[in-house]
Amino acid sequence: MSSLVNTLIEGAGIFLWPLGFCSLAALFLILERAWVLRPEHVAPEALLTAVRADRATALAPELAGTAGGRLVRRWQEGAAGEVLKAHARAEIVRLQRGLHWLDSIVAAAPLLGLLGTVTGLATLFPAQGLPDAPTLTRGVGLALSTTMIGLCIAIPALIGANWLGRRLELITSRLDVLVETLEGSAR
Repeated sequence: MSSLVNTLIEGAGIFLWPLGFCSLAALFLILERAWVLRPEHVAPEALLTAVRADRATALAPELAGTAGGRLVRRWQEGAAGEVLKAHARAEIVRLQRGLHWLDSIVAAAPLLGLLGTVTGLATLFPAQGLPDAPTLTRGVGLALSTTMIGLCIAIPALIGANWLGRRLELITSRLDVLVETLEGSAR
């Protein structure tokens, strides 16, 4: 197994650096957004329960700092209707921070792999004729290694991006329910 990893790393050449950066950035973004987008951290069930029971005026401090808590505070300050919905959209946009970078990594990693493939294959055809055995080996190694590494980065990043997107949909739905419940409540 370690010889395969060493072969991949050696074969990737210069493309290992941008692919490595993509890998680390994707891992960081997935972990950071997974931590931030915890439904109970953004729109806790306790907050929804308090709003449904008309106890939104006295929020616990740990609830007031959440996205849902900020919406309740805006509602308490007089925001209603489209203004309150605009605040909810602003909270959702704030929660989406960084996800566009993850989408870019999902697209860029296989393209970097493809660029390595093309570069590796281009080295196979020198101007003086057929390549020698070491050049052939190095070119094919670069071609296969970068493609494999690019796909190994993009596939988990795509799965993570889809998982985070679904989590964001859940949070959006909770915030929509919160806004509608606030709209239906008496001040």
